[in-house]
Amino acid sequence: MAQVNDVHDVTPGEDSPPAAAASPWQPLRQPVFRMLWIATVVSNIGSWMNDVGVNWTMLTLSADPLSVALVQAASSLPMFLFALPSGVLADIVDRRKYLLFSQLWVFIAAAGLTALSFTGHVTPLVLLIAAFLMSAGAAMSSPPFQAIVPDLVSKRELGPAIALNSLGINISRAIGPALGGLILSFAGPWMVFLLNALSVLGVAWVLYRWKEAPSVQRLPPEHFFAAVRAGLRYVHAAPVLRNVLVRTVAFFLFGSAGWALLPLVARRELGLGPGGYGIMLAFIGVGAICGAVLLPRLRKRFNADRLMVLASLLFAATMLALAFIRQFWLLNACEFFTGFAWIAVLSTLNLGAQRSAAKWVKARALAVYLTVFFGSMTLGSAIWGQLASRYGIPVSLCVATLGMALASLTVLRWRLDKDPDLNLDVSEMGESVPALDIHHDRGPVRVSYEYQIRQQDAHDFTLCMQEMRRVRHRGGAINWAVYEDILQPGIFVETFVVGSWMEHLRQLERYTMNDQKIQTRVYAFHQAEQMPVARYLIAPE
Repeated sequence: MAQVNDVHDVTPGEDSPPAAAASPWQPLRQPVFRMLWIATVVSNIGSWMNDVGVNWTMLTLSADPLSVALVQAASSLPMFLFALPSGVLADIVDRRKYLLFSQLWVFIAAAGLTALSFTGHVTPLVLLIAAFLMSAGAAMSSPPFQAIVPDLVSKRELGPAIALNSLGINISRAIGPALGGLILSFAGPWMVFLLNALSVLGVAWVLYRWKEAPSVQRLPPEHFFAAVRAGLRYVHAAPVLRNVLVRTVAFFLFGSAGWALLPLVARRELGLGPGGYGIMLAFIGVGAICGAVLLPRLRKRFNADRLMVLASLLFAATMLALAFIRQFWLLNACEFFTGFAWIAVLSTLNLGAQRSAAKWVKARALAVYLTVFFGSMTLGSAIWGQLASRYGIPVSLCVATLGMALASLTVLRWRLDKDPDLNLDVSEMGESVPALDIHHDRGPVRVSYEYQIRQQDAHDFTLCMQEMRRVRHRGGAINWAVYEDILQPGIFVETFVVGSWMEHLRQLERYTMNDQKIQTRVYAFHQAEQMPVARYLIAPE
């Protein structure tokens, strides 16, 4: 596994009401969660050690800022390319087997890099390929790892469980870099790469031993490309999730400069060895741990948007410090706040993504979030590395700092606290369909509902129907419209199309409490005694 799992960082206080909150340590009473948590901490320590080894080896082989920044790009690009397909697979295949495959992939890639390093065949290209392959394994595992947490703990323990994952990741961030730098100094990079390969085996062993509870599916699994389209339609029709994605780009496109150029500052500007570079990363990890501990209190004082802006400006200030401060311990003090701000931003954005995704599409929605996150990191790393090559590291960091300060203004248009009472639990009161002898693959299917509305309510009704449009699209509708009957004033017809009869059955299964709430508001305008009844039209064979 790789430390990319840090995008899961959250802290308690937003997932559940205080009255229902479990003890912060209660999820550790669940045996599988406890073993997986310990194994993941060890694996992430290995991943951070590996990052130190890769970055430092690249610095040894090439002093070009672009080459060093490309390590960050090679580590981020697989998430951009493969996170969405991985999220789709996590929603439609056996997650346990898929996770085992991803761990085997990472082990083979890490073992291969170990062998090449031990025999002295490592080149800059080899390092970039190895970083890409290991990150590809992380891209496979990240969406399903997020999706299985509710299977390991009770709903009441979910918030503390995710918070414990955050704590574990930050513990590994504090230990891994310093330990990696120490081993690198005494044994060389091949030993660091070997320990990273071995650290993966613990996670694989826990997953192999875990016996997942069988789930009952009334409908057959989705086909891959249909599932991709369904996930993208959901994201497009989910306003809260879209806001999260915009804010993700706004922060990480510029924040990537701090990570991409940190190795260059350590080696070229401060003249540090691998041990000193590891200490700098350890300060970032300690800051992140402190941030994870203090964030619940901060969230009581600041809403998500204000906290996001304050953390973004703090991170921008630490990039400015990285550009100009060349006193080792003073810069480390600033890097402490880098970790603090980083965890605040990550947890805030991830909580926004988690709460805006329904269970049936959660892995896909979070995969889109990961794709945007790492796409921004990849693009940003390449931009800031190229800028540093031409104009110098301080100029590149100053431009990134200014960009992040300006990007904070996105809060004025794309707010994270939109719809604070959003409830995406599956509704048990969804619509039913008559038992029809129709082949599931027949389609497309046009579904229509007729409403009787008072003329004075027509404008408000059509505005309310825009929310219903999003409901239909999130469930799988290809297109949607509402029409007024010009011969019978007050009669409105809602119509939408789905790809097949099976897709309509899935649409009904995906009905959430929030969808029901919107439908109740729409039905409040309906004046007829009988509730609107669906009419189905299907394309002839």
